[in-house]
Amino acid sequence: MLFYLRCFLIALYLFLVGAVGILVCLARPFHPDNTRWFARIYSWGGAAILGIKIRRHNYGSLNNIGPCVYVVNHQHNFDLFITGRVVAKRTVTVGKKSLRWLPFFGQLYWLAGNVLIDRKNQARSSATVNEATQALMEKNTSIWVFAEGTRNRGKNMLPFKRGAFVMAIEAGVPIIPICVSSYVRNMDLHRLKSGIADIRILPPIMTDRLTMEDIPQIMKQCWENMKETIEAMDRAVYSVG
Repeated sequence: MLFYLRCFLIALYLFLVGAVGILVCLARPFHPDNTRWFARIYSWGGAAILGIKIRRHNYGSLNNIGPCVYVVNHQHNFDLFITGRVVAKRTVTVGKKSLRWLPFFGQLYWLAGNVLIDRKNQARSSATVNEATQALMEKNTSIWVFAEGTRNRGKNMLPFKRGAFVMAIEAGVPIIPICVSSYVRNMDLHRLKSGIADIRILPPIMTDRLTMEDIPQIMKQCWENMKETIEAMDRAVYSVG
């Protein structure tokens, strides 16, 4: 019963925040701080509905960091309610173009200034990545990327896509890995307190002296650091291993 009630309340919350958010964003469309505000709102209410406790580690390191590319592991659609708690100022996310057509949420996502990529069209996708890179360089804006490109269901991190690393190196900005513990496979939405999600911000990976030839190495470094951190958090939080 509790599970179905939560599903209903989450759908209602998405609808209500989306409807109000559209009206707010119409007053300041595509402002780079829209995403942060509504990510926080979705997280505050969504995590409470789901019964998930969120714990942030090293969050203060994001203060005054300037433009960067955030690389985050992607587990589930619920990530909106978890990772929204650590979206920093002047940050927009990269998402698939089809999100625009989700009722209310999709329109809010677009008006909030997030970057929509058409993954089926390589030319358009590359052009959109170039626009995001220009935003990093010229508009004092950071980019948030789920670098796996799809959800891993909390089982294991999938290989990273190159896009986030291309943007960071072309713009000469740091890569900030953000690790989220495997909350999806450890939560129980039938319980009042369904679980815990730990979020840890890792030290920046500097790119200002790197070239495109360094991408495979830096992708491997970032992936391995994040995987090791997530496994350590899982052992500490869920007594895994």
